[in-house]
Amino acid sequence: MTAAERQRRMVFPGPRQPLQQELQQPPSPQGADVLVKVLACGVCRTDLHVQDDELERVHYPIVPGHQVVGEIVAGGPDACLTERTRVGIAWLAGTCGNCEFCNSNRENLCDSAVFHGYDRDGGYADYMLADSRYCIVLDAQLDPAVTTPLLCAGLIGFRTLRMAGVAEVPATSMQS
Repeated sequence: MTAAERQRRMVFPGPRQPLQQELQQPPSPQGADVLVKVLACGVCRTDLHVQDDELERVHYPIVPGHQVVGEIVAGGPDACLTERTRVGIAWLAGTCGNCEFCNSNRENLCDSAVFHGYDRDGGYADYMLADSRYCIVLDAQLDPAVTTPLLCAGLIGFRTLRMAGVAEVPATSMQS
């Protein structure tokens, strides 16, 4: 990508306003961020909550989208992933990393958490920034359009099963 290239991005300019296309320079990754070329982005009901102003503290204008499959094209100096890596980008965009929730694998409850398509621009764009520490490395053979739903509903189900642990079956239910 050259410095002269412009990207398309779809933006909610304000509450209860329809998406509007903008053309602008792709952002430059800083720190641990990576610049990701978006291959596919799913649509979630949360995107409509953002548009309809049904959530607190939305930072308009905002690019929605948190079910993203893409490829890293550039990285900031502290990025932990490299160019050409296929990644998934989900709702959780960053946390404090130090609170009781972050330290107990419940970082989604962190009081300082930030989210794609809500606090940070999401994937309704040709390119987006994401913190490399919160990207999910994906197999490049996966179909991007089929994979995007797994980055929202799929992660919720997986997290629930993981937190539930191994089920215990009472001995009395094993008898016929």
